[in-house]
Amino acid sequence: MRCEGGNNMNARRLAVLAVLTLAPLAAGAQSHSYRCIAKDGKRYYGWVIPAECVGRPVEQLNSQGLVVKRIDPEHAEKQRLLKEATEARKREEEAIAKDSARRNQALLATYTSEKDIEDARARALAENSKMVREVEVRLEAIRTRHAGYMKDVEPYKARGVEAPAKLRDDMKSAEDDLKAQEQLLEVKKREAGQINARYDDDKKRYAAINTKPAINAKR
Repeated sequence: MRCEGGNNMNARRLAVLAVLTLAPLAAGAQSHSYRCIAKDGKRYYGWVIPAECVGRPVEQLNSQGLVVKRIDPEHAEKQRLLKEATEARKREEEAIAKDSARRNQALLATYTSEKDIEDARARALAENSKMVREVEVRLEAIRTRHAGYMKDVEPYKARGVEAPAKLRDDMKSAEDDLKAQEQLLEVKKREAGQINARYDDDKKRYAAINTKPAINAKR
């Protein structure tokens, strides 16, 4: 009986010793805690980030209660958005650079000198002038036709009666054609300025491309 009691005593002593040995390890495993000020203005603590701290700036504390790390979700979100904006701007700049390189290659493949650009400009302007004259000729014909319809309507107006439906339809058609051709004429006249602007840009870019090697050679 004494032997059995001694064994029980030894077992208890070993259990207590095990608890005392493991206690520091357990405390070490939770050597960090967290605290924050929640939206309600109260301060919260926890061995894990408290639910009230989610989305709020959190401080990580060591076993002495000193701040060892600050976690700021809002700052992290701002940094993420800034990174995304920077990457998007970089992609846009790369796309612009690629498009510029493509346009430059197409320009060099199209022209061999600035004279080629001026010759192309002259052809484009000549074609535009031709189309303007064609529209002006059509306009003159439509105006003449419309004037004839107006003359045919006068007798009916003098008698105070309505002109025949066919005559009214012809007048309406002439008026619609007149409006459409006048709008087309405005477009064609504006195209002359657009043509000059386009070839001015081509000439400027062509000169810039062909002066780069000379600059590099001087260096």
